[in-house]
Amino acid sequence: MTQRSSATLAKMIDHTLLAADASRAQIATLCDEARTHGFYSVCVNPGNVPYASQCLESADVKVCAVVGFPLGATQTASKAFEAAQAIAAGAGEIDMVLNIAWLKDGLFDAVRDDIAAVRDACGDIPLKVILETCLLDEAQKVRACEICRDLGVAFVKTSTGFSRSGATVEDVALMRKVVGPHIGVKASGGVRDAATALAMIEAGATRLGTSSGIAIVTGGTGHSSY
Repeated sequence: MTQRSSATLAKMIDHTLLAADASRAQIATLCDEARTHGFYSVCVNPGNVPYASQCLESADVKVCAVVGFPLGATQTASKAFEAAQAIAAGAGEIDMVLNIAWLKDGLFDAVRDDIAAVRDACGDIPLKVILETCLLDEAQKVRACEICRDLGVAFVKTSTGFSRSGATVEDVALMRKVVGPHIGVKASGGVRDAATALAMIEAGATRLGTSSGIAIVTGGTGHSSY
């Protein structure tokens, strides 16, 4: 991979650390790596947003926070409050998990209202909506993407990386087909090497969520689940 293509790929990566026991030292390292390699953002749990923002002060790297993570089953007001608090602490993007059970039960108005409340709490801050595609059938994936498209969120995202499996090329292609060209598609979960990353991009991904970003841009192979 050429230096230019590595740099271009790096700018599509949310460098991710969402382990429950992630230490401050690990968050500092994550931020240093993101700065060094030119990743688009670091993606962390909300409690780590203030420290990550401090570590990245003056750096051209955003802090992304997850909301309602990883189950998506918290109350809508809690998700909206969590998003607002993360933004106040320095988050420049929000990745929320939609309510998977509501979607599977066909409660589409509730799903829409849940996402809309977080979108409204985000204001101008980009919102990504995690579908957890491995738990959905094709019709459910399509419906979720349609709701997100109609609400005008910034991205739809495949996975939390904490369920049965992560992103697939087929799911990315389906999501891109449904949302069209004006909404981002983020592939996350199991993207561990450059070949997989490039396959996701070819299928329509415009962002990659991974803890293997360094391996991806240097031609190695990562080993983590996210």
